Amino acid sequence: MLKRVFAAPDPGRARLRFASRAVLGIGLAVAACLLAGHSLVGAVTGGLAALLALFTVTDPTVRGQAVTTALLPAVGMPVLAVAAELHGMPVARDLVFLAVVGAGVYARRWGPRGHSLGVFGFMTFFVAQFLHATPDRLPELYAAVLMSVLSAAAVRFGAWCYERRLPPAAAPAPPAAKGLARVTTRQALQATAGAGFALVVGQLVSGQRWYWAVGATWWIFVNTASRGETLVRGFRRVLGTVIGIGLGLVVAVPVHGAPVPTAVLVAVAVFGIFYTAAVSYTWMMLWVTLLAELLYGVLGVLSPGLLVLRLAETGVGALGAALAVLFVLPVTTHAVTDAWIQRALRCVHTCTAEAAARLAGSATADPAPRVAELEQLLGRVRLSVAPLVHPLNPMPARKRRARRVLALLDDCAREVRGLVTVAADPEASHDARLAAACWRVENAVEALTAGGGEPLHRPAAPPAEPALAHLHGLEHALAELAEPLRTPSGSRLVGA
Repeated sequence: MLKRVFAAPDPGRARLRFASRAVLGIGLAVAACLLAGHSLVGAVTGGLAALLALFTVTDPTVRGQAVTTALLPAVGMPVLAVAAELHGMPVARDLVFLAVVGAGVYARRWGPRGHSLGVFGFMTFFVAQFLHATPDRLPELYAAVLMSVLSAAAVRFGAWCYERRLPPAAAPAPPAAKGLARVTTRQALQATAGAGFALVVGQLVSGQRWYWAVGATWWIFVNTASRGETLVRGFRRVLGTVIGIGLGLVVAVPVHGAPVPTAVLVAVAVFGIFYTAAVSYTWMMLWVTLLAELLYGVLGVLSPGLLVLRLAETGVGALGAALAVLFVLPVTTHAVTDAWIQRALRCVHTCTAEAAARLAGSATADPAPRVAELEQLLGRVRLSVAPLVHPLNPMPARKRRARRVLALLDDCAREVRGLVTVAADPEASHDARLAAACWRVENAVEALTAGGGEPLHRPAAPPAEPALAHLHGLEHALAELAEPLRTPSGSRLVGA
């Protein structure tokens, strides 16, 4: 796990810039709230609003990101008002909280913007419970949210908008479906059921901190699509919380909320959340747990007993998520993984065709956006296959096949990137053999995605020409993929 975090590639230092900008944006938001005379509760609310604005907004274009950021207060402020008004009415509050959970997950069907607004709405209700928001505090909290979102936007779109220099990469949408066949619909029902379990049991564990269990259930469902992914994410959340609590006993508890060391540690924790999020959910949860401990230290309520309670509530939330994905309209790992692998393979063919057209002299062919889309799709494949390659997976044969599929898909991506690099060279010339090689790649992709059993062409010795060499490597990787992807139904790559 350590190697995965610290040795993970960071092309263009994207994660480093992402995390550094977050520290700057959140620091500016908190400073603005304090300079405006807001209380500690207002400053914490503003800091969390800025964190969400910088973390959850993932539209593929800068313009889209700006629009989504502008819409965050429009969703968050009404939710905050309802949460504050229902502070003294537990039954109504709980029912509305579950409705917010369901609506927030259901909104993911509208892509990155729906996802961002759903997360912001849920977290606004959650923060209201965390800070015991009441109606008399609403004006201050409104001002803090608005000021902090504006501060985060000023840093993200003004002072440090590094995305303007990057090609837009459209996030792949989930496969289309209707009704209960749609994954987001099933997940909305699952998340609501799991949150209901977490809410009831969490209140039995603690009448004051029950919302931790609901928050754990919610975040376990984020960025997952199958029961296997959700179960693995739940395990990683608990593990990250355990490690974070251990770190908090050594770091956060002795600090006792002292302003200067707490501010430094909060900045470190924020940087850790943003820097590790893309490579390790366990490490991200470690930093999230430490951040929560530091905030409780600032509020003067941090103690070892509170940390034990947080672990218990996290366990309740993870159990609620596990029961929901197992028994409420389960989405199988096999169905999700198969869909993402097929889309990745089709994108491989599209990238190859665009690169070949570029080499043939087409002025409109541009494979670069397709390569970015392929990277996104491969990320989704890795996420869906994660349950199979997890160390606790008791089926070694399926684990080996899953790892083989991931390795070969990475080989395909590497060859595609190389081919696109060659195609970008203005002096690269078209070779008549490219058309034949691209035709063979197309046939190989069709054979793998159509479910047929015919043998795939295996190329001979690699040619010397760079473009043909990359196509040769691509053909070879596709031919090798036939074996793990065409496993008999009784022992297919992933179980039902």
